Amino acid sequence: MRIALAEIAQETDSFSPLTADLKDFESYGLYFGPEILERMPGVGPLGGFLEVAAGEKDVTLLPVIRAFGSAGGTITAETFEFLVAKLVEGLKLSLPLDAVFLSLHGAAASAKEDDVEGALLQAARNVIGNTIPIVVAFDHHANITQRMVDCANALVGHETQPHDPPATGRKAAKILFRMLKGEIQPTVCWRKIPMITPQDQFLTSEGPMKEWFDLARQMEQSKGVLDVSPYPMQPWLDVLEGGWAVIVHTDNEPELAKALAAEMAEKAWSLRDRFWVSARVAPVGAVRQAVAATQGLVILSDTGDSVFGGAPGDSTCVLRALLEQPLDGPAYVPMVDAEAVNAAIAAGVGASLTIALGGKMDNIFSKPVTVTAKVAAISHGFTVDLHDRGIIDLSRTALLQTGSISIALLEHRCFAINHPVLYSHLGLEIADAKMVVVKTASNFQFFERWRKELIRVDSPGTTQSDLTAFQWKRVPRPIYPLDAGARLSVE
Repeated sequence: MRIALAEIAQETDSFSPLTADLKDFESYGLYFGPEILERMPGVGPLGGFLEVAAGEKDVTLLPVIRAFGSAGGTITAETFEFLVAKLVEGLKLSLPLDAVFLSLHGAAASAKEDDVEGALLQAARNVIGNTIPIVVAFDHHANITQRMVDCANALVGHETQPHDPPATGRKAAKILFRMLKGEIQPTVCWRKIPMITPQDQFLTSEGPMKEWFDLARQMEQSKGVLDVSPYPMQPWLDVLEGGWAVIVHTDNEPELAKALAAEMAEKAWSLRDRFWVSARVAPVGAVRQAVAATQGLVILSDTGDSVFGGAPGDSTCVLRALLEQPLDGPAYVPMVDAEAVNAAIAAGVGASLTIALGGKMDNIFSKPVTVTAKVAAISHGFTVDLHDRGIIDLSRTALLQTGSISIALLEHRCFAINHPVLYSHLGLEIADAKMVVVKTASNFQFFERWRKELIRVDSPGTTQSDLTAFQWKRVPRPIYPLDAGARLSVE
């Protein structure tokens, strides 16, 4: 069996001032050909696929491209064209093929293409024809489109938030190999759900999202059901086919797939008001609540500046609230600010400097805050293997100390901004902190062994939870909750 594999993944925040170019993909890992097989075992959906493929006989893997850009702004037209060209070129060189495995995010948009993944799938289909199966591993925050469904044989999403990408790769791989062995004949049915919701209820371990995802897992126990993938679209994607969706895969049972897709859609629609329930706390109140906590570690989730959702990572909202109040213990804060890193390195360890921090990339929702601080540490080019997240290059970083607040400065956005390694590599111990600001609304798991309390800060920004504050220009209307007339269609 000759199987081509590729990963092209980016999550677009339509409201971010950033743009995503090739450097964004290079910083997270841009690999071609055999290098993919060397670097990707255990990492992401490709790692899960490779694990399953290793247990199969007579498999020839033909790796094409691995381009992972994490979350950010709209992809430039030039970068999108480069990625499509590399995928097409690699697939042509790999012919003849028995199958294609793709790892895509599902919520990427470029300057000239709303539906990046649909375009990639169409390009792949144009090369290999209509009879060769394509199986896709998606992030479950994907925005599913008709073109995606038309061009793929199976579209399998993450089962949990926080995500377990290797598990999704394994699940999709098993479906693909069963198809190739003639054991199953997947039938796909999907439903679009005209709604968007904030990130507050995105965790699958509790609340309405758990209820919806639990129903999917329950359905998968039924005979003939191969996969049920709910897709609560990430909420900052303003595109023409935007909105939630669900995809059901059955073993050649179209009526069953149709019935289950309808049930899943109706379930999500019935829960729509509960997805807007929020426990967010205003920044000043959140800091007061953290100070009042009898024990740490308290996680302050900077929901409006979620780097994992595409925000710049330079919001000063929570930092400002920390600076304005007396603290009773150490507070750790991350900040993306290349200019500040340069200034700290120029000043040197032990020096004191007064500097305007943050608010440079996102100057709509955030403004710079001036601090006088001591340069406590500097790091040049630290690289770390974060296992299933791959090898991360932090580049240059610096640590500023002002009172009880330690500010970890990053030169560029990277996955480590919400990981303990950001602080430990600068000489800090997480166990010593009373509170840590994380620029994510969901991925707190890396601090789990220290965490005593979680506070969601109602901070403004390009990933804020108040979706009504954005100017929506492209999503289909009516859509809940922006329009009173939004209804779930009956099919």
